[in-house]
Amino acid sequence: MDPLPDKALADTERLVSVNSAMRSPVIASAPSYIVSFCYLLRDILGVVTLATLAAFILPQITNPYLYTISWCLYGFTQGLFGTGLWVLAHECGHGGFSQSQWLNDIIGWSLHSMLLTPYFSWKSTHRRHHLHANHMERDHHYVPYRRDAYAAKLKVEQSKLEDLAADTPVVTTIRIIIQQIFGWPWYLLFNLTAGPESTHPKSPGRWWQNSHFVPTSSLFSPGDYLPVIISDIGIGLSISALWYLGNLFGSKSIILLYVVPWLWVNHWIVAITYLHHTHPLLSKYEQDSWSFLKGALATVDRDFGWVGRFFFHNIIDFHVIHHLFSQIPFYHAEEATRAIIPLLGPRYYQDKASSFVGGLWQAFTECQWVEPGQGNSTENGELRFQKGPSPAPEYRMRHWKDIASTECKAWM
Repeated sequence: MDPLPDKALADTERLVSVNSAMRSPVIASAPSYIVSFCYLLRDILGVVTLATLAAFILPQITNPYLYTISWCLYGFTQGLFGTGLWVLAHECGHGGFSQSQWLNDIIGWSLHSMLLTPYFSWKSTHRRHHLHANHMERDHHYVPYRRDAYAAKLKVEQSKLEDLAADTPVVTTIRIIIQQIFGWPWYLLFNLTAGPESTHPKSPGRWWQNSHFVPTSSLFSPGDYLPVIISDIGIGLSISALWYLGNLFGSKSIILLYVVPWLWVNHWIVAITYLHHTHPLLSKYEQDSWSFLKGALATVDRDFGWVGRFFFHNIIDFHVIHHLFSQIPFYHAEEATRAIIPLLGPRYYQDKASSFVGGLWQAFTECQWVEPGQGNSTENGELRFQKGPSPAPEYRMRHWKDIASTECKAWM
């Protein structure tokens, strides 16, 4: 599936213009209060039912092996329902839950706060991810290294990159586990993997000045100050409630009933967003070659089977259409995708063959850094993913312009 030349891409841009696509009744349809609330109540009922059954039944199990297995199954399943609620809050942030913005924000803030996600703060940066998707300087999610910065991180000469051996399976597994456990909270705290121009023009300063929790962070404009405070209040209320319940029922109960499922939610958030835009077929773009459509189409639809459709509300199965028209309710995403595929042609990317683990492994081993492609890729100004070993885990936001002026020169 090779990228199209400029002329074909221009034709695609003409066909997928907002004016023509918005004529589709599926894309133009407004969210349904009844349908949206039915999904919300279904997920809440699932969470409450599971937690109630676990709290009253699982402590009665006397066999230690069955006891451990039962709590592990609870944590995993509750994490699926929790991720579904997180996705519905994401829908609220895009206006896809209802036609009322204040209702969307109330529900989104409540759900994300319960899951320790700063709703308005993340809504602001996520909006910019959609505006600048796959832009090497301005995107907020999983911006890969260029050749020079990648070589600097590995402390090798740029000419030796192609000669490097791949990580052993054990190392790759450990790196994936680290990303899946710490990736989401570290992104919220430090804006990890974002482009260097994704922030407002402020000095990077200390670590908290790139945080989703600080109103004066470089991530936000003065107009975001109050919404960030409200987001922090929601997080504070949730932590206070957990503290109170921990004192009432014991810390072990809170860890088993809430913390373990919450870690699963974090895992799924990282995995889903990582797999959206990380695939050997996809491209990244420099400033002079990027356009909104190019960035939006550098997204891949994957198949999570019944788990993705039932629990995750199609967020990974039909994500291309979401980047083109983010206000479409998730329950119209499949139909809208079928309507848009004939217009996109070869520019529509999907990977329905890879399993979840296989897709994650492929992304982690074959998509470590980018450089200009060959043939049509060069003409389109596309950067293509390259294989290589994983650099050391990141712990703060990258500033590649600083890297290029110091470390990279030493390894050219």
